[in-house]
Order: sequence, then C-alpha cells, then structure tokens
Amino acid sequence: QVQLVESGGGSVQPGGSLRLSCVSSEYVYCMGWFRQAPGKEREWVAAANTYGSTAYADSVKDRFTITKDNAKYSLYLQMNSLKSEDTAMYYCAAAGTTCSSGSWPKHPRGYNAWGQGTQVTVSS
Repeated sequence: QVQLVESGGGSVQPGGSLRLSCVSSEYVYCMGWFRQAPGKEREWVAAANTYGSTAYADSVKDRFTITKDNAKYSLYLQMNSLKSEDTAMYYCAAAGTTCSSGSWPKHPRGYNAWGQGTQVTVSS
C-alpha cells in the first residue's frame, strides 16, 4: 500500500502563496491533489503524470501549479493568488490508473491511496 505524507499547509492572507509537498513511499505514475472544505464534498484540484502532463480544475487554473518529481517520489502544489474560497484540507492522492491529457481521473474513486491532509486557511 502506497503511503503518502503531505506538508506545507498553513495560514495566509488573501493574495498570498503557499507550497504544498507530498512524499510517496514508492513510485506512482499519476498523482493528484484534492481539497475538502467543511460541509462540502472532496473536490479535485489538479493532477500530474510521470511525463509532466498536468490538468487543473477551472477554479484554480492560472493560480496553482502542480509538479511531480519522479526521482524524489514527490508531488508539489504551488498556490498563488490565494482566495478565501481556497480554504480547505488539502489531500495528496495516488491514482489507481494511468492518466494523460485524454483522460484525467477527477473523482476520488479514481485514487487508491491518500495522505492525511494538510490544512490551508486563507483569511485576513
């Protein structure tokens, strides 16, 4: 079973930036970030595959950047221009399938391993 550990969350003012990190216990071809705010369903944020292809939810496009470091078994999420609505618990996840520009898993069912989450709070 893949083990995932996130870090990098915290509190920031609107317009600020944070960088989330996720380390995996083994190589994973496709990985993603999800987030979940209180009282809401878990929401897909972004995904990346081994070859550097990426995909983003419309709500974070042009503000967030996902990168995957295959050598370090790591996944990152650079979050810029943060808004209050970005406040949530952020989860790193390992996809159970491959992913590419033609098919990105965007539902939690498409992922079979999850980290414990890291809290991001955007508030003035």
